[in-house]
Amino acid sequence: MKRLGYLFPGQGAQAVGMGRDLCERFGVARRTFAEADAALDTDLSSLAWNGPEDRLTLTENAQPALLATSVAIARVLAEEGGFTPAIAAGHSLGEWSAWVVVGALDFAAALRAVRLRGRFMQEATPPGVGAMSALLGAELERVVAMCEEAGRSGEQVSPANLNGGGQIVVAGHAAAVARLEELAAAERIRAMRLKVSAPFHTPLMTPAAERMEEVLDGLQVAPPSAPVVANVDARPCAEAERIAGLLKAQITAPVRWEECARVVAASSEVGIEVGPGRVLATLMKRIERSYPCFATGDVATIEATLAALQGGESA
Repeated sequence: MKRLGYLFPGQGAQAVGMGRDLCERFGVARRTFAEADAALDTDLSSLAWNGPEDRLTLTENAQPALLATSVAIARVLAEEGGFTPAIAAGHSLGEWSAWVVVGALDFAAALRAVRLRGRFMQEATPPGVGAMSALLGAELERVVAMCEEAGRSGEQVSPANLNGGGQIVVAGHAAAVARLEELAAAERIRAMRLKVSAPFHTPLMTPAAERMEEVLDGLQVAPPSAPVVANVDARPCAEAERIAGLLKAQITAPVRWEECARVVAASSEVGIEVGPGRVLATLMKRIERSYPCFATGDVATIEATLAALQGGESA
């Protein structure tokens, strides 16, 4: 068996219908979603499968729904193919999925924690105050300079996701983000406003990080079966005692995804995006072109991945 690197997507990957065909095809997926419903005392399954989209995209709903879907996929890969990660990483919320899959966090407890995480992050800034925008084709040094230029009168904007493949997401006060977008346009850098109202992974999330500290302190953490590359420092972590601190720091720190992806690629032979969509698999192709990376968001892609890896093919 090849050494596998698991990549778990974060908020934004959610889509109405995610996980439904998995549960129709695989018993372990049905049991996973039933476990999630029981843990949250709500019909998360129906929301993930049927929507409505405006409710699913609420941060406090999207985060547990994505966690449940990613864990269901990981369990299907384990049961059907005997697959387990040699190393893992998750983008923002996806880091929680990674810690659950490597056994460091209890699934039910993590579901309850990320629902609070989503609620706290959304409540950290009033609606309309914050914004996020993806810059395409910009160098980090220039983005940092534009952020400094765009910030004024107590309004701030800063890099939030260093995604690689020429993509950097900035976040902050909506007015400062708008000024930065104007600066980017003047330099012919494409800016794409994201459909979120909170400036995730910036110092403006400090109230959420402070509220999450008590939640994190209450979690039982076990030694992981494989290291997870943390968003905040892009280093593999296998020490249970460090996990809560990393997850708290992650709320206000930029997601260093390009570095995380490179570490995963250097430490494994094949990558698998474990979650809906294929955003991370696509990014990996831009970051490490020679590293094979499969997406496993539904039954068709899971079965194709199982067949390819068991048959020795490449992505």
